[in-house]
Amino acid sequence: MTTAEMLLRLGSGVGLGTVIGFERQYRARMAGLRTNALVAAGATLFVLLSAHGFTGAAADPTRVAAQIVSGIGFLGAGVILREGLTVRGLNTAATLWCSAAVGSLCGAGLYWIAVAGTVVVVAVNVALRPLGRVVDRRPDTGTETPASYTFLAVTTDEAEAHVRSLLVQALTRTDFALRSVTSVNAGGAGSGRVEVRAEMSADQRDDKQMESAVSRLSMEPSVTSVRWETETFTGRDDES
Repeated sequence: MTTAEMLLRLGSGVGLGTVIGFERQYRARMAGLRTNALVAAGATLFVLLSAHGFTGAAADPTRVAAQIVSGIGFLGAGVILREGLTVRGLNTAATLWCSAAVGSLCGAGLYWIAVAGTVVVVAVNVALRPLGRVVDRRPDTGTETPASYTFLAVTTDEAEAHVRSLLVQALTRTDFALRSVTSVNAGGAGSGRVEVRAEMSADQRDDKQMESAVSRLSMEPSVTSVRWETETFTGRDDES
């Protein structure tokens, strides 16, 4: 195999991995554009190494490529997080695994299958997302009407900007629409405490998703109090 052909396969792996990573980056996931591109590039290089880097009777081209499947599992485990009773990152880990498969196909020269795999991965992450919300079982709240959420966290003056940034970042991964974020002194002037207040809206009430979004903030050392409230058109209020 010529060097040009190897570079073509490497470029294809990086390009298709970038396409997969673009959707993850847009969703503000931990493993985004660069991670998926690097995973696909690494898988491509390993396949090229296993197929053309060893010679002789003892050479086994499938040995290195086979380890990609198990090796990428350790990388995927790094993006899986447990926040309270909620486990996050499983879909991102599965996407990394698929990026490695696409890179392996490029390394083997199966370009059209790699392109088809990329289309399927992106389609699953995009098209099946709303379908998953439809079939997902939610707690019976007695209403399917739009809901309004209020989040409040008490922190220090120094950590205010950090807490606001974490809050906005957490909400970008949900279906809530952020209406406003404000900060006011807590305990009077000179207390050194600030209350960060965020107003959000949702097409329908989803307490589980809200709890998952704000659970990260409750573990911040500078945050002394976290609570959220919701209101629907039925007039029912809840707090957690």
